[in-house]
Order: sequence, then C-alpha cells, then structure tokens
Amino acid sequence: MTISTNWSYPTNTRFGPGRIQELGEACLALDIKNPLLVTDKGLASLDITENAVKILKSSGFQGRVFSDVDPNPSELNLKAGIIDYQKGNHDGVIAFGGGSGIDLGKMIAFMAGQTRPIWDFEDIGDWWTRADSNVISPIIAVPTTAGTGSEVGRASVITNSQTYEKKIIFHPKVLPSIVICDPELTVGMPSFFTAGTGLDAFAHCVEAFSSPHYHPMSQGIAVEGMKLVIENLPKVYSNPKDIDARSHMMSAAMMGATAFQKGLGAIHALSHPIGAMYNTHHGTTNAVCMPSVLDMNASKISYRFDQVSSYIGVKGGFKGFCAFVRELNSSLNIPESLSDLGLVDVDLEKLTHAALKDPSCGGNPVKLNDENVAELIKNLL
Repeated sequence: MTISTNWSYPTNTRFGPGRIQELGEACLALDIKNPLLVTDKGLASLDITENAVKILKSSGFQGRVFSDVDPNPSELNLKAGIIDYQKGNHDGVIAFGGGSGIDLGKMIAFMAGQTRPIWDFEDIGDWWTRADSNVISPIIAVPTTAGTGSEVGRASVITNSQTYEKKIIFHPKVLPSIVICDPELTVGMPSFFTAGTGLDAFAHCVEAFSSPHYHPMSQGIAVEGMKLVIENLPKVYSNPKDIDARSHMMSAAMMGATAFQKGLGAIHALSHPIGAMYNTHHGTTNAVCMPSVLDMNASKISYRFDQVSSYIGVKGGFKGFCAFVRELNSSLNIPESLSDLGLVDVDLEKLTHAALKDPSCGGNPVKLNDENVAELIKNLL
C-alpha cells in the first residue's frame, strides 16, 4: 500500500512518494521568490539534490545551493551560510537533507536578520524572546533521512567550534512552515546511515517514553514511534527499496522529534558532547549509548516497558526490551562500545563535565551526577 497524505500536525506536511515534485509549489505557497537550498557536502552532488534543483528551475526559481555544512554544523558554517544568503538576496530557505543540513538551514533562516550572536538564543528559559521574530525567513524542510525529525522541530543543534559544545538554539518560528516527506529520497542512503539515523529516531522515542516529565500526548506518540521503528528499521536495512517501510520510518522520525518535547536523557547528554569532541555520527552514538543507559535507569523505567513491550512487539517486558536493543544494534552492525566507535585517549573528567552541562540531563529518570555519569562512560568505553 502506497502511503500518500497531507497532515497539518505538527506543521503543514506533504507526505508520500514523489511529493518532491511539489517543491516549487511549496515555495509559491509561502511567497518565497528566491529560495536558497541548504544541504550538506555529501548530498550536494547526489542525484536527489540535483533533481530538487531541476524542479526549482523548472518552476522559475534560480535553484542556488549552499552546501558548506559539516556533519556536526557549527557557527562557522552558519556564518558562511548567512553571507551566501544575504549576498544572493534570498527570501526563504529550503532545508534539505539529514539533521545537519536541516538544522543549519533553519538557523540561516532564523539568524540572517538578527543582530545578536546565535548563543544568545540558546534553549535556556525565555532566551528565545530576545529574537526579532519579524525578520525570520520562511522555511521549507525536505528530509532525506529518517532520523532526527528536525523537519518538525522548533530548534537546531549547533556546535560551538571554540568550546566543542553542542548548543540547542530554540525559537517557535524555526518550525518549518511546509515539510515535504518523500520516502523515495531516502532509498539511496548507505546502510550505515540507514541504521544510524533510524536508531536516532528510536532513541528519541525511547528517551521521551522514559522521561519522568508529564506529557501524555508525547508519551503516546513515543510508544507508537518505537513500534514503527521495531517493525520497519530491519526491513529498510535489508531491503533499501521497501518504500512502505521507508515511509513508516519517516513517520517514526517525525514522531520521535515531536515526542521528545517530553524530555531526553543520558543517551543524548552523552552523544551531544561526544559528537562535538570526536565528530561521531549522532544516531550511531545514541545507539552505542542506549544499552548502558537503559541499565542505569532500570529502577525507574522497567515498569513502563513492562506495560508496553508486547504492544511494540518485544517479548519479556523491560528485560526483554534491553535484550532486544542489543540484538537490534548487533544486527545493524552498530559498534558495541565507544572505543569501537573510535574514541581513544578520552578525557573522562572533561567528557563527564560536558555531559552534565547538556540540557538533556533534566529528562533522565535517574538524577545524573559526577559519579554515575563517569561510571556510565567507563562502561561504554
């Protein structure tokens, strides 16, 4: 069954195979006359990006591309993107790609008209109110992976190139006005990225479900998101052309990003500084961290997974879920430890301190401190 539909939650979403053909129409709907397509370096020369540019040009747009985007985008990438945006007199952004391209594209649209530095808008308290919302450009998001769900997020993760810290930059108007989710764009992903991005979506759902904060709507979304990943990630890994499974994974990615309004936890508190310091793939890092974090949080979350395990397709309650996570990682060729991921000569004290500064800490079921975070890192190494 081919899945093709339109949603208005959490934003205007055009979902289904072939919907990329509506890219020019989406620009017109937002009165964008000169869009800048922002993507990462790896995607810039691929057929799916060239096809998107052709669609724009056939609709009467210039089809200009900015691709100086690192896997963990920094304020240096942002500065270059803003210069390109302003020189080209652009009036909207098409954020195209995985989390890095979409996150940076959203920030270019957000920051091009601001006068304060980006770090003034970190997701702390009401810092977002410092921004001039009237100069934020319209954003169209086109995900080419099924992982971060940044296409339906109101924030971006940007790495501070001086301190090697990942910062979450938030503003309600950073939520894209139109999202085009075309599962055909994800077919060409290498298996490594299919696994890593899919497990990123899974981690979002798992941590949102585990968070102690009260948010019943996000709780329900997290459960269904876990179920979709469990049912469909092995399918797309073994058969990349399974469009229905690809569609379900794109849904799961959006669900994870919506659900984690309830909170994230130690998985992300670790993966953010690890990615910033060692330039690891975010979703893969999440996957490596997940088993040990589940073990650490067992006393607080086991009853939750006991309640839903059979529904999401896992036998044996929480213990069965933990065993399943390890088996899933193994089947997707995820490294077993941070050392296997390439981390050497780790400064334990520095990494522990960075993890405890991450805002994701607040959503962890077990309160994090110097001792248990350091022990967790040792286990992961």
